[in-house]
Amino acid sequence: MMDQGKPLWKDPKLHGVVLVITLITEKIGTHRVPIGPGVILFLPMLYAMILGLILFLTKLVKEEQATTAEPIIVLSITLLIAKIGVLIGPSIDRIIAAGPALLLQEFGNLGTIVFALPIALLLGFKREAVGMTHSIGREPNVGLIVDKYGFNSPEGRGVMIVYIVGTMFGTIFMGLIAGFLASATPLHPLAFAMATGVGSGSLMAAASGTLANLFPEMSDDIIAFAGASNLLSTGFGLYMSVFVALPLTNKLYNWLEPKIGRGNKVKEEA
Repeated sequence: MMDQGKPLWKDPKLHGVVLVITLITEKIGTHRVPIGPGVILFLPMLYAMILGLILFLTKLVKEEQATTAEPIIVLSITLLIAKIGVLIGPSIDRIIAAGPALLLQEFGNLGTIVFALPIALLLGFKREAVGMTHSIGREPNVGLIVDKYGFNSPEGRGVMIVYIVGTMFGTIFMGLIAGFLASATPLHPLAFAMATGVGSGSLMAAASGTLANLFPEMSDDIIAFAGASNLLSTGFGLYMSVFVALPLTNKLYNWLEPKIGRGNKVKEEA
């Protein structure tokens, strides 16, 4: 049975660690690193996640304390969603005007299948690639794969790999890539705001926070569009996976695996 951790108010060490991390990251502040035509933005939230991960991996923060802190993440995301709801109201006219774009942006998530599936096959994955590449592997998609193929199936192992890696490094990646692409490409910041709504509150928060810092004059609209997009992805994304993404991934797998599968090339050489 999983350790539920001790009550939050009875763990002064955890509070002390959080306070120290907060003071250190706020002292470091926000930094912009120009790379070619773009900018990578380093926010205090990024440093906090990295420091927390280091402390957890070095066992200075124990698994029991990590379990104790988990509900606070949910609470923080709840406060963010409440703020998004407040910001969506004044921006509702602009969101309605962008209605078709918000609805169609979900189809953009299918593009990752085209890029990720061939790479997974070239790396030597088999049916694991279907679970890995049909989505970003958040909770609804994990449930879909486990329900359809089983937890111990190759597809189940694949989606769990993406779920774990996304949980550990997804927010860091989204925060960095959103700032770089928004500053390096001519696309409108609100297009990137909609793109941050991938169905994960933490990933959306990391990416939209970076965009809001890059374009402070549009920060309210960025948060509102990101929240509306994330809400649509959360509600509509599972159906997209069931009826479009997963069947498409299976068809592409059946077509590509005999051609570029790493195991097939080894057999031919043998």
